[in-house]
Amino acid sequence: MTERKKVTLPNLFKKVAEGEPITFLTCYDYPTAHFQEQAGVDMILVGDSLGMTMLGYDSTLPVTMDDMIRHTQAVRRGSPNAWLIGDMPYMSYQPSVETAIRNAGRFMAEAGCDAIKLEGGAEMASRITGIIASGIPTMGHLGLTPQSVSALGGFRLQGKSAQSAKKIADDAKALEQAGAFAILLELVPDRLCQLITERAEDCFIIGLGAGPHAHGQLLIYH
Repeated sequence: MTERKKVTLPNLFKKVAEGEPITFLTCYDYPTAHFQEQAGVDMILVGDSLGMTMLGYDSTLPVTMDDMIRHTQAVRRGSPNAWLIGDMPYMSYQPSVETAIRNAGRFMAEAGCDAIKLEGGAEMASRITGIIASGIPTMGHLGLTPQSVSALGGFRLQGKSAQSAKKIADDAKALEQAGAFAILLELVPDRLCQLITERAEDCFIIGLGAGPHAHGQLLIYH
């Protein structure tokens, strides 16, 4: 078997430019990461969804940075070459830019991540800018954001009204301008995802329950 090369951000943008879909899966443990490595998956997200899929919580809110670091370390050992993204858990970045930078740095230094992901719209642009200024690539997350599920009224489709669709589109542009290399759009209408994907210039769009028009799809492995 040909030895696999490390996936880099330029590799991912090259795929987007050539119209080749990005493969992207969640992963929470070493053996699953090994399978995904052998399959040649481009990107792996160690999501805070592990709180529900692996730890038995009713939501993602109880997940801690220590939980995330331990699982991400295992995934990195199983998949040394995928572009590995650590998911910032609840209250690991919301309090301040400094808190966000410190915890994002833990993912890089302790778990070997290539990037981090955080939820939120324009109100989180300063966090993204600060993290990127520290040398850490950052992915945004809009639409259904599980850490805000209570405020969103549960796990339901987002961006159905003209007003909410415009806000998501505006937030996507704000995250792109803040420097996000990619944006995850979760559970939004496919037409909205298509519009945001077509307008993206300096980032690529990943869909999760958002139709077929994104540059790639995130599939939840569990």
